[in-house]
Amino acid sequence: MAVPGQVAGASRRRGRFPLLLLGLATAWPAGLSGGTLACVMGQLVHSKPVWPIVLLYFVLQAFLPAFVCSLKVSPLIEKISDHKDFKKLLRTRNNILVLYSKSAAAAESSLRLLSSVAQEVKGRGTISWIDCGDTESRKLCKKMKVDPNSKEKGVELLHYKDGAFHTEYNRAVTLKSMVAFLKDPEGAPLWEEDPEAKDVVHIDSEKELKRLLKKEDKPLLMMFYAPWCGVCKRMMPSYQQAATELKGKYVLAGMNVYSAEFERIKEEYNVRGYPTICYFEKGKFLFHFENYGATAAEIGEWLKNPQAPQPQAPETPWADEDNVVYHLTDEDFDKFIKDHSSVLVMFHAPWCGHCKKMKPEYEKAAEFLHAAGDSPGVLAAVDATINKALAERYHISGFPTLKYFKDGEEKYTLPHLRTKKKIIDWLLNPEAPPPPEPAWEEKQTSVVHLAGEDFRESLKKKKHTLVMFYAPWCPHCKNAIPHFTTAAEVFKEDRKIAYAAVDCAKEQNHDLCKQEGVDGYPTFNYYNYGKFVEKYTGERGESGFTAFMRTLRERDHERVGKKKDEL
Repeated sequence: MAVPGQVAGASRRRGRFPLLLLGLATAWPAGLSGGTLACVMGQLVHSKPVWPIVLLYFVLQAFLPAFVCSLKVSPLIEKISDHKDFKKLLRTRNNILVLYSKSAAAAESSLRLLSSVAQEVKGRGTISWIDCGDTESRKLCKKMKVDPNSKEKGVELLHYKDGAFHTEYNRAVTLKSMVAFLKDPEGAPLWEEDPEAKDVVHIDSEKELKRLLKKEDKPLLMMFYAPWCGVCKRMMPSYQQAATELKGKYVLAGMNVYSAEFERIKEEYNVRGYPTICYFEKGKFLFHFENYGATAAEIGEWLKNPQAPQPQAPETPWADEDNVVYHLTDEDFDKFIKDHSSVLVMFHAPWCGHCKKMKPEYEKAAEFLHAAGDSPGVLAAVDATINKALAERYHISGFPTLKYFKDGEEKYTLPHLRTKKKIIDWLLNPEAPPPPEPAWEEKQTSVVHLAGEDFRESLKKKKHTLVMFYAPWCPHCKNAIPHFTTAAEVFKEDRKIAYAAVDCAKEQNHDLCKQEGVDGYPTFNYYNYGKFVEKYTGERGESGFTAFMRTLRERDHERVGKKKDEL
């Protein structure tokens, strides 16, 4: 015979069971621990019968963690478990970072970070996850010869590029570093990833810069730099050493401002080249630090007594120096050429480094010829920045340019004469030089060469255009041209893509280059149907140029796929 009190108690426990179960289900995602679960289950086991409760306990233990973990995964992260699906991913995407984990639990913290990374690189890179603890995925991990169990944290990050394994990700596991890596997988690590640069304050945004200047009372040195800049890279070791040695007295900071989003900062602090180093006191910019070859000790000494750069005394024009080179002008050039049967003329610019390097050799050759009893010719020079009519008449587009005149007529352009010996030897036996290499735009390539008048109309015809603004004399441009040309060949059959170039040294393009924000060479701009979108700041090799365009096309294909799915 049942006891009323017992019946009522059992009824109350049965009423409490659904409520406890509901509390269990809602509390778990918020962080219900195993101990808490046991406590709740302890309450439930007083209910009859016991075996369904025990079974429920093990079901929850087995499936809730995986369920909860899946809730935290961004939809931008592609979970793969089948080998065929993985092969398809490698075939259709060219920039993939894959997280291999020994279990869902081991992957949880990595997935949180990678969810943010996936959002930042959307359209430019792909994040995938393979849970090697899952029965089906375990076969895939075995085929790929990946064992995250051997790793300390039970996870491994591998990068795949253009359908094949590229490298293990071994850079800093931070949002900024991982985003930078996926945007340029072959690029150098960020400056802040260098352990030696831990005492440099690394600034990422205009907001951070303003905050630093507002709160910092100590004298501050800020290096505005570009990641590709050779002078910046050479200076960074001494700069970061100084940051460590001067820590507590001064602040040394750095900011990559190459991206177009920082145009306002560059304008405000007169950043015209890299690096530009600014000195601040109590948030106020005072002047620039211009000793780019300084050691850590020299930086420290300067900070003890900071002073504005001393204005450099203007260089004495070459024509006013004591030398035996004949310096010609627009007014006297023609008469001189007629009066002398054999003349070698050097067209130069005062700022030109190659001209300055050649000048002593040219002067020595002129002295030798001047002293010779039977001289084979004379040497002359023209400052093309002043005598513009002559520069235009003889199509001078780079410096130095050497031209030989015989009996009053232009005969040869001689790019190979750079030393005293070569100059004298050639004048003793003047011969036609080897044919010059054709200009870039004269070669048959898939690069479209544009000029001011047809620039905008040409770009409107293509969905994706990467434009290289260059000068023929620029060394960085010369290095980039072969890679840019090869990238154009890769996409020559794609009617929606173009790689284009503009020669900013040509007078007809001066206004265009200024209008498009070109303040250094080379500058790469990306346009969508003729509309400027962004500056390209990636790697300047073939892989960088092609990866950038492939990413854009992948994005196009994804959009088309989504539209089809919607239909």
